[in-house]
Amino acid sequence: MSKHYHFKGGNSPLLISMPHVGTSIPKEIGAHMTQDALQMPDVDWHLPLLYDMAEKYDATVLSAEYMRYVIDLNRSTEDTCLYPGQDVTGLCPIDTFDKQPVYLAGRQPDELEIKSRIEQYWRPYHNKLAYELKRIHAIHGIVLLWDAHSIASHVPRFFEGKLPDLNFGTADRQSCDESLESALRNTMQNYQNGIEKNPYLAQKYSYVFNGRFKGGYITRHYGVPTLNIHALQLEMNQCIYMKESPHYTYQESLAQAVKPLLSDLLLACLDWAHNFKTTANKD
Repeated sequence: MSKHYHFKGGNSPLLISMPHVGTSIPKEIGAHMTQDALQMPDVDWHLPLLYDMAEKYDATVLSAEYMRYVIDLNRSTEDTCLYPGQDVTGLCPIDTFDKQPVYLAGRQPDELEIKSRIEQYWRPYHNKLAYELKRIHAIHGIVLLWDAHSIASHVPRFFEGKLPDLNFGTADRQSCDESLESALRNTMQNYQNGIEKNPYLAQKYSYVFNGRFKGGYITRHYGVPTLNIHALQLEMNQCIYMKESPHYTYQESLAQAVKPLLSDLLLACLDWAHNFKTTANKD
């Protein structure tokens, strides 16, 4: 493990990125934060546990060490707004999703501090991500970048009511080939149809493609279908696998219900990549 991220290399075409799972806060930064922020309410909790089937698929997994309040790895260094006209948080957030201040009065990072954090915390993660994408592409001629996220089921700042359980983002089909999105849609539809035939088998989950969450910087920046680098984001509703209030505990019984579906979705990506390459080689 680098001090900047956690990494496990794999040799399949699948790379799973987890930019918001980090919980480390350097002491010199934490000393300037509020108690609300130090509770870390906006972490994408427990995703490494939820995605532990990644090893079965020989996937490469890259996850953050530092908390998103230190710096948000899913934002550009220019802090470009991902959703113009809508409320968002920035590269170095100054408030929580509940609009509580992250920093004590007068302690917000200035421009010089933000530039320092980019070099110290943001760039190592993205350098590693870019390197791994290049490595996997050299092996397979194709890469599947799965950007894994989770969020509380109710965040009025960003959306009304309860968020769907599974929120897929492909930048409106710009970050991956349309047929990959279709493969994931088919997987979800087949799963739901199977449950309707036998409702005792599993939980039925709501889902949407390119709704409120279309994919962040990582999905939009690295997904280049014309180069056979296909990226997508999955934003999961936290209530389907964990307790949403402090101490944000992992709920094994809930997680075990959703993990088979998550595994099927990853397998659908790998099957799609194999078929996509086979078809391209025939052409």
